[in-house]
Amino acid sequence: MDLQQTKMQTKSQNDFLKIIRPDDWHLHVRDGAVLAAVLPHTARQFSRALVMPNLKPPITTTALALAYRQRILAAIPFGRAFEPLMTLYLTNDTSADEIARAQDSGVIVGIKLYPAGATTNSDAGVTDLRQCAAALEMMQKLGLPLLVHGESADPAVDIFDREKVFIDTVLAPLRSDYPALKVVFEHITTKEAAEYVAQADTVRTGAIGATITPQHLLFNRNAMLAGGIRPHYYCLPVLKRETHRQALLAAAVSGSPRFFLGTDSAPHTKQAKENACGCAGCYTASHAMELYAQVFDEAHALDKLEGFASFYGADFYQRPRNTDTLTLTRQDWQVPAELRVESEVIVPLGANDTLRWQCVYA
Repeated sequence: MDLQQTKMQTKSQNDFLKIIRPDDWHLHVRDGAVLAAVLPHTARQFSRALVMPNLKPPITTTALALAYRQRILAAIPFGRAFEPLMTLYLTNDTSADEIARAQDSGVIVGIKLYPAGATTNSDAGVTDLRQCAAALEMMQKLGLPLLVHGESADPAVDIFDREKVFIDTVLAPLRSDYPALKVVFEHITTKEAAEYVAQADTVRTGAIGATITPQHLLFNRNAMLAGGIRPHYYCLPVLKRETHRQALLAAAVSGSPRFFLGTDSAPHTKQAKENACGCAGCYTASHAMELYAQVFDEAHALDKLEGFASFYGADFYQRPRNTDTLTLTRQDWQVPAELRVESEVIVPLGANDTLRWQCVYA
């Protein structure tokens, strides 16, 4: 084989990436027309997704979760293999019996803690974890994970410090009080969170994992604030300083099984984002794996993407690893400016930006 043939073969190998089909372990799909419009984006790329329960009204019971799951199943494109996994919204009144019913359902795989007032549709969230003792004890007994939106809801705490304060005042005491409780620290955004998860003791306490979003791996808070307010980069927890982004990136590419993919993709209409009190959330479901591939490529860590995207989340939730594959190719393409949802539009994260990786669909 001559040198030119060798170069062409090497280029071909470098320009295609085949991985076991990934899962999204943190996803918002809303309901109704929005659900029907956005779910196909996720189902194209992911084999499974863990669906968040913060609807209006929230999904607080097993019966509501099962009904919501049926609506999700009805929105899956024909011929597409996709499994929605469900969550319950933890409230001050969630009973131990409800936790047991959730576990028995076989499709509810986590209970979501929203501190009341911390984020979108969290008004019904927990005001005092002491009121959740019976539910937490049952979760610990059954091995059902607690999924935490890790921000202090204390209005006196600076918005950029809420994750760190949550670790000190809620998460560390919680894991001490419930030593066998499994916890997922969702959409972490700070150096302190990455260090806490990486170093957390799981010999005497329950397993801990963390999801990381594409926006927190790609951008710091300048993307949202420099040169004018850019509302489509506004999410909760908010983007942080570059030092925090670098810490998250190091965690994601470390190969540690404690860190895995969760997009936190959250569809809001353009009108809901671009107003005097815009909604928090970035829409990434339409191009999530392309965003993650760009992150890992820029970090010279494409060999670590499969573990982060396809293995570690499934292992944490004790689900079998997928066996089918997803292929990405190195090819420039432009993120659409808008995605239509009936008479409304959603603006995807990085609208009009050029990405260097693209999913290959049959």
